[in-house]
Amino acid sequence: MAENNTGIALLERDLAKLSRKPRLQAAVDNVDRIIEQLAAAREQIATALDPHTASLTVTRLQNPTKDAFEMVNENLKDVSSAQKKVFKAVNEHFPLKPLPADHDAMADHPALINRAIAMHLLREGQFSVASTFIEEAQDTPPHHALYQQLESEDTPSADQDEAMDDDDMDTDAQTSVTASTSDPTDLSSLHSQELQTKFAEMYSILQDLKSHNLRSAIDWARANSTELEARGSNLEFELSKLQYVWLFKGAAVNGLPDDERNGRSGALAYALQHFTRFRERHVREIEKLATAMAYAPNLADSPYKEVFSTDSAFTDVAASFTREFCSLLGLSAESPLYIAVTAGALALPRLIKYTMAKRAKGTEWTTDNELAFETPLPEKMVYHSIFVCPVAKEQTTESNPPMMIPCGHVLGKETLQKLCKGTRFKCPYCPSEGQLKDARQIIL
Repeated sequence: MAENNTGIALLERDLAKLSRKPRLQAAVDNVDRIIEQLAAAREQIATALDPHTASLTVTRLQNPTKDAFEMVNENLKDVSSAQKKVFKAVNEHFPLKPLPADHDAMADHPALINRAIAMHLLREGQFSVASTFIEEAQDTPPHHALYQQLESEDTPSADQDEAMDDDDMDTDAQTSVTASTSDPTDLSSLHSQELQTKFAEMYSILQDLKSHNLRSAIDWARANSTELEARGSNLEFELSKLQYVWLFKGAAVNGLPDDERNGRSGALAYALQHFTRFRERHVREIEKLATAMAYAPNLADSPYKEVFSTDSAFTDVAASFTREFCSLLGLSAESPLYIAVTAGALALPRLIKYTMAKRAKGTEWTTDNELAFETPLPEKMVYHSIFVCPVAKEQTTESNPPMMIPCGHVLGKETLQKLCKGTRFKCPYCPSEGQLKDARQIIL
């Protein structure tokens, strides 16, 4: 441990030196300067009436261009040298060592890894890279020989084919289609223009939010309001509230001229037009926004200071938008590949230490697919995919998923169906009653 701490300290020192070295921006600035010089020379030659002007202009341009290229080379040389020193320091203090693992748990699931990589590329907006990756993964599927062997073993013989009647053939064909559609290793579902268009839309809206433009996000939330309300989401109101605050602060903050569409007048007009639909669920928040008009001259010292703070408001609403957008696509808010790699990196030191200690003592951990120790992870990376119905005392499954009823309690689907009398049921834990159609399947 002391050796690792020393290596980290030395590496931090080298990184600090790198931060003081010239950056690539200096080379970029010099290249821009060369382009400007060449553009100016071209314009001068194009507008000159004297034919000798061209040769004179080119002659004058030679030395400045040569000097600029030499500066670019020097900039790149300095950056390259600094990077090589850091790379050397990394190799010196943290040499590559083979992991002391007896078995790679993911070696038997290359198709799942390919899907995770493809989905990560799509989520990051790298559509062309994702498309190429999917095409190449489909052209040369992993364990191709093994797949062919399994397919040949599963293929029925001619006699078996003749023995199958028409009903059995129809059933098998339907099952085959369903399996291929829901197969998590199938990449073809990711190679669709619709999915790429969805992610392109998400990134376009996120770019607007980054520039403090809420219009496209509000339009998207309004178009999907039914699905969002069914999920209990407040995204549309949060976006509209931020739009009100942004208009309320006026030219001093948003840079737009104060008129009937901006400033306090614009905010009031916006509220009258759009807040009516939210009054049943968010009447208290709307009252606060309206009452703040009386404190407008001294809002910073008013009770509504926090409500009108926009320091992190756009970052927060962008995160909420990403989460809801991905949820409507049936995806998690963050890339599973990113989560898995980050969690693995955090757990790796402890795993290596445990494996080496296990070898030294000659002991074995016999439980499959389970670690022998707890791995500390950040709170946002802690998931729990197992739920036991508190009534039936049975673990839920895909066919018996956890269901949340209107009062907030969660039961297994089969338990909920047994509690129903007709279409209504009574919660076994509180006096609330509800209808089966109001129960929502949840994923823990």
